[in-house]
Amino acid sequence: MAEPAHRLTERLQGPMPPHAVVAMVVARARVAMATYGEEIAEGGQARIDEAVTALAWSIYKPENAKALAEVAVEVTGIGNVESKIIKNQRKTFGTLRDLLRVKSTGVIEELPEKGIVKWAKPVGVVAAITPSTNPSATPVNKAMMALKGGNAVVIAPPPTAWAASKPAVDGMRAELERIGLPADLVQILPAPVTRETTNELMSQADLVVCTGSQKNVKQAYSSGKPALGVGLGNAPVIIDTSADLDDAARKIMASKTFDYATSCSSENSIVVVDAVYDDAIAALKRVGGYMATPAERQRIIDRLWVDGQLNRRVIAQAPEALIDVFELGQDATGCAFVMAEEAGIGKAYPLSGEKLSLVLTVYRARDFADAKRLVKQILDYQGRGHSCGIHTKDMDHARELARDSDVVRVLVNQAHTFGNGGGFDNALPFTLTMGCGSWQGNSFSDNLNWRLFVNVTHLVSTIPEDKPPEEELFGAYWAKFGK
Repeated sequence: MAEPAHRLTERLQGPMPPHAVVAMVVARARVAMATYGEEIAEGGQARIDEAVTALAWSIYKPENAKALAEVAVEVTGIGNVESKIIKNQRKTFGTLRDLLRVKSTGVIEELPEKGIVKWAKPVGVVAAITPSTNPSATPVNKAMMALKGGNAVVIAPPPTAWAASKPAVDGMRAELERIGLPADLVQILPAPVTRETTNELMSQADLVVCTGSQKNVKQAYSSGKPALGVGLGNAPVIIDTSADLDDAARKIMASKTFDYATSCSSENSIVVVDAVYDDAIAALKRVGGYMATPAERQRIIDRLWVDGQLNRRVIAQAPEALIDVFELGQDATGCAFVMAEEAGIGKAYPLSGEKLSLVLTVYRARDFADAKRLVKQILDYQGRGHSCGIHTKDMDHARELARDSDVVRVLVNQAHTFGNGGGFDNALPFTLTMGCGSWQGNSFSDNLNWRLFVNVTHLVSTIPEDKPPEEELFGAYWAKFGK
């Protein structure tokens, strides 16, 4: 039996240059993909769905979800085990639900009235760049979508998360072998992962899907290969005058504290309309929010960033770490998250940006129009294209926010972290990778989904001529401006 790619490349990494190491991994992926194609030709959609389900089970299985969550926290030092168990299972279950409901091979759509028949075909070897915030769930999520399209995938985690991502990849490989498919359909770059090997993978793969640092995203888009990169999150959420304040507070707390705010969808700011400001803050305090005093607020600003970078002592850490680092008062004991009031927006006001911590910035707005203005300014500074939200009973306000906001997603009365990447009570596709459109230099404005992992061949037949008279197309123009 051939030596597994991850063993062979680890053994040979020392004397081999990055190009050769990556070439070997990609070659094995192509061989595995060819075998997978033969299996699909014989077993059809059912064989693909067996593969996808195998990957899902490798992380959803309760003991695996727990073990992978534990190693993720141990290796990266961020987030918490309980949340990561939920993430490993919930995201995987939702994604599997979405994938098993669609056809992704052979004829996937027929439009006889238009003479069109569509065939889905693989894109090839996928380079999946994954983040340290989700070292298990994101690799599995991307692998499921890649294999749904008939592809092979190579995972490229950051060096700090490799030891957490490798067990997830090993689990997927073992489950594929259990159902008689090549393990090399899913591989991981050998350690030590470097920027050179990651960039080399991007250039040798057929499609790059990048979640993580903006440096990696920019490299993905300059790799010369089709790329799906994502943008920065910094979600602001409005609490409107008609909001159910207790419901809003519970959802904001649950969302903000999940995995200690590692998610790019976590609320970074709330914008509270003046008429309900005091009551809203009181509701947030009842669910564990602590409002920093002016002196504490300044210490938060001074210590949340060190030399312009977020302080690793508080990034995705428990409330106790914040209490210690920021020297919060006795009243903060037992809090779930920390609130800090702000009025300014922009580089001179760092609280207006993404914080990846249990710090929630609070703005007071005069009215809904002013709240909408503040949301726009926050997003223009950081996070444009990603998402925002509103707690309200006035759907006209929700529609107005969606109409006027340059974001892909506007969530209404939802916990942002749980709804933005797909939910069982909304229709967004489940994902851990969210495109931000051209607003943030991304190639897609959607939640990452299986359709982005296939090419489509169109069979085109003739139909009765569909050529309207000139008057139908030009008549209104002629009448208004003349010929």
